[in-house]
Amino acid sequence: MAIYLQEEEVAGLLDMPSVMAAVEAVMAAHARGEVVDYPRQRVRLPTSMTHMLQGAVPDKRLTGFKVYTSSGGRARFWVHVFDSDTGEPVAVLEADTLGMMRTGAAGGVAAKYLARPDAKIAAIVGAGWQAQGQALALAEALPIETFRVAARTPEHVRAFCETMVQRTGRKFVPAESIEAAVRGADVVVTVTTSPKPVLEADWLEEGVHVTAAGSNSLARQELPEKAVLRADLICVDSREVALREAGDLLPALEKGRTRPGLWAELGEVIAGMRPGRRDGRQITLFESQGMAVQDLAVAALVLERARERGLGRPLPY
Repeated sequence: MAIYLQEEEVAGLLDMPSVMAAVEAVMAAHARGEVVDYPRQRVRLPTSMTHMLQGAVPDKRLTGFKVYTSSGGRARFWVHVFDSDTGEPVAVLEADTLGMMRTGAAGGVAAKYLARPDAKIAAIVGAGWQAQGQALALAEALPIETFRVAARTPEHVRAFCETMVQRTGRKFVPAESIEAAVRGADVVVTVTTSPKPVLEADWLEEGVHVTAAGSNSLARQELPEKAVLRADLICVDSREVALREAGDLLPALEKGRTRPGLWAELGEVIAGMRPGRRDGRQITLFESQGMAVQDLAVAALVLERARERGLGRPLPY
């Protein structure tokens, strides 16, 4: 029986440690060629846009897609999954929280492998919904003691800090500026929708790890070219996806100052196929665009727990 799971049901079945484990496992499977993933496709109209990511995770007997629409500053997310053996429909999940958690989890897994293990100070540039997932995952991955938060609206920063202190038990403080947040940080996360860089390359300290999570379009750029070129290691979730969507990498790529063969995929680092951080002085960069297999792996976790608890309403397939 195919089921429909509403947002509050999905959110109640998710926790960051489990989501990170699911994302870590599926990214390693991607490196080994055990899953199928197709980059995001977009249908652009004058007042709205539809986005779709497709893939399959045979180990979970699931194939399917995530689709979301954006219009007027609002986005709506669903994941549709099917049995990969029979093609029968399995479920439709409302996926706002699911997407936030899996995006944060990818950043957290990257930090686990690429940041210094003794990282204590993190800077988060952005204070929206997606920033919550990044903070939750970083708190799970590393012994971060202080999170400095900077964004355009001070009221949003204060509210974000209050919420995350309650959710993590860690110290969250509003920064006076993005520069004040970034300088001296061991980990820097950018999670904005900015079309132009939000920080300067010389603000980054030796040994820092950077996760750029907002630039999932060639029209967006959170990092200046000089910051990208300072990275000793550039890691992407998928080279194919990054070539289509990593706005941060495009300027250096077009000038021949970087090339895809130099980029490691996150799954390759997890699986030991490519090296991660080699020493405490390296600057590492993770460009996060998102993949369908990440959504499907987290959907598999949700469905397993939903069946155990008898959640979901039947769909008339």
